[in-house]
Formats: sequence, structure tokens, C-alpha cells
Amino acid sequence: MSGKLTVPIPEPGEGKRGESGYLGYLLRQASNAVRLAMERAFEDLDVTPPQFLVMTMINAYPGASGADVARLAMLTPQTISLIVANLEKSGRLTRVVSPSHGRIQRMELTESGKTLLAECRQRTRLLEARLAASIPPGLEPALRHWLVEVAAGVASGEERVERTNGVS
Repeated sequence: MSGKLTVPIPEPGEGKRGESGYLGYLLRQASNAVRLAMERAFEDLDVTPPQFLVMTMINAYPGASGADVARLAMLTPQTISLIVANLEKSGRLTRVVSPSHGRIQRMELTESGKTLLAECRQRTRLLEARLAASIPPGLEPALRHWLVEVAAGVASGEERVERTNGVS
């Protein structure tokens, strides 16, 4: 006997990986599944999901600084610095010194970066369509609202003890 105890590991949707699991774990499990799907969708484009996220934020908020993008992307400034350096080295974005503050560098996507972002968005639209198709009819707005509330509440440190649906 080898002395090793073999415990069957449940698949997603089973045991604590299913509906009886902790909400935080289930959110993490879902997030990781989406990230893996994005990695697979982008593998031939030489772009990572964090790079896609940063390019998305820079495109949505042109002229944002590294600190701005770090807050938007919920990543550390050090991580953003590394991602931005790699995107700049590959010709996907440019940085210019802010005219109003010499230490702040504003970022914008290059044409190459915008083209790559468009291709990434096309691929994520397919993934998002698959996600949306699995949501029961009529529940997507409530789900989106709940996810935003969770992110805003957890990020601010706010604790919500009461429930608005009458269940305690």
C-alpha cells in the first residue's frame, strides 16, 4: 500500500464546485474559466488577457496614465508597467509625457494596437454570446447589476449584510 489517500475531485458543477459552493469560490471558478477561454481565443495573436484588458481600457480612456489604467484594470501599478512596456515594445501603444505634469505619461493605442484590439474584441464577442446564451431569459440585467454591486462593494470594503429580496 502506498499510503496515499485518493479523494475524487469533483468536476465544475459538482459538490462544492456546484451550486452548494461558496459564492466567492464560484465567482473565481467562473472567472478562471472565462480567462482560460480568452487565452485559447488569443493564443495565435500573441496577446494575453491582461494585455487585452489594458488595451481595452486605454482605448476606452485615451490619454489615461499608468495609474489610471491600474485602477481601471484592478491591477497593480507594477503589473501595468510591465504590460505597458511589452505593448510599447511590440508597437501596440505609445506613451507621451503629459504637458500638465512632467512625470505622468499618457498612453494611446497605435494603429497596430487598435487593429489587434478589434480582432480580440471580435473573438471575445463570441465568448460573451456563449455566456449570455446560458443565462435564463430576462435575468441578464439583474446578473450584470449584481456583479457590479459585488465589485463595487467588495472593492470599497463595504459590507452588505441585509438582503433586499426579503431573505436573511
